[in-house]
Amino acid sequence: MARKAPSPFPSINIFIILFFFFSFTLSPFSPQVVSASVFKRLRLLSTEETQPTSTSSVLSLSLHPHSSVIKPPYDSYSDLVLSRLASDRARAEVINSNIERALSAFNRPHGIKPDVQVQPEDLEAPLTPSGGAYAARVGVGQPVKEYYLIADTGSQINWLQCLPCDPCFNQSDPIFDPSGSSSYSPLSCTSQQCTALSPDYKCGQNNTCIYRALYGDNSVSIGEFATETVSFGSSGSVQKVAIGCGLENQGRFGKAAGILGLGGTAVGFPSQIQAKSFSYCLVDLDSSSSSTLEFNSVPPGDSILVPLIMNPKSEIYYYVELTGITINGEQVPIPASDYQIGEDGRGGIIVDSGTTITALPAQVYNSVRDTFVKYAKNLPPAAGIGDLDTCYDLSSTPTRDGFPMMSFQFSGGKTLPLKPQNYLFRADSDGTFCLAFKTTSQSVSIIGNTQQQGFRVTYDLANKMFGFSPNKC
Repeated sequence: MARKAPSPFPSINIFIILFFFFSFTLSPFSPQVVSASVFKRLRLLSTEETQPTSTSSVLSLSLHPHSSVIKPPYDSYSDLVLSRLASDRARAEVINSNIERALSAFNRPHGIKPDVQVQPEDLEAPLTPSGGAYAARVGVGQPVKEYYLIADTGSQINWLQCLPCDPCFNQSDPIFDPSGSSSYSPLSCTSQQCTALSPDYKCGQNNTCIYRALYGDNSVSIGEFATETVSFGSSGSVQKVAIGCGLENQGRFGKAAGILGLGGTAVGFPSQIQAKSFSYCLVDLDSSSSSTLEFNSVPPGDSILVPLIMNPKSEIYYYVELTGITINGEQVPIPASDYQIGEDGRGGIIVDSGTTITALPAQVYNSVRDTFVKYAKNLPPAAGIGDLDTCYDLSSTPTRDGFPMMSFQFSGGKTLPLKPQNYLFRADSDGTFCLAFKTTSQSVSIIGNTQQQGFRVTYDLANKMFGFSPNKC
């Protein structure tokens, strides 16, 4: 029976956040240190009374650039770009920090404490409220209420803000009221969905599971973990999906109501609805158009199929083997050590929906940049901005005049041609565009959403394949 979720905590301030940190890490219900189970894929829930209703039909959500949901409050487009770049830097640091903690927990002998301790700011990837992400329109509850949730392949916990939240952040939709939904059901502390959150949960009053989602930008959501009916527009619904009901929330969520975590763990949304695949087609970040986020759809027939690799020591992220980048027929080789996951679980390249600019090791980026500059002599140069050091003034450049041809090369000899809008990124409102690549000193490289725009990108989880299909979205 639906009921109003009790608020388990007082208003958040710095002392409360510290209290949460120590109380969670010292709780008998969660270890003092990160458990390998946080990052390791757990088996699909099969015996739990609250198991999601299985479905193999195609389910579809509308997918919108975050900046079309809420216009970011910046004085100039250049400021917006700088904010996106800053979010990318923070996101890369947290992704790598998550992997390092996973490796520390995974590799240590049984009974030996790892060196890496849980830090509140490291538990999830940072958000991108600056408009560098995409938001899905998701139906929640019975009767159905629709909300914008940030679709994030770098997060695993699904949650939305709930009444009676205190404090609450601003969102574009009315806040979800669990007492008004007949399908809302709190999870117990011993449920498989709750324990799969370890160490990101605590046992609250009446044996109720309390989740926490703390992000690299100091945003936070803490509340009741429950099951609820999730609806996909006119394409159907799935019952008993584990989702957080955020009662203590603060931070910058860009007026979205919460997070749709697409990461590859048992509490991630694809596993929760038992989807065999998911796919999206990304429109331009600054577009007012929308596309779709689909589950259980097959890759289009013209898809370029390449292996989807799961890191056995850190399975929240989706890896691909990028072996080279070709510019006007000249191949820029990428050393195997830069595109393969090492035996220690480090390295490799992930595909990420929440990162804007592709990040490569310095030696690879320098080769890409220098080769590109060699073939882009007809493009008038412009000053760089932030992390983007190779820019051009295209305010008066005719369409397709002087643009090099670029493509990605993947393991198995597969080639993905890129259009100029996939390798040049708008940097201001005056016609300056920059090469949409940058250097990273982190272990893991990232293919950002600029290179994914205009493609139907399929994550075929059943067959462990990526599909890239040219699409007008």
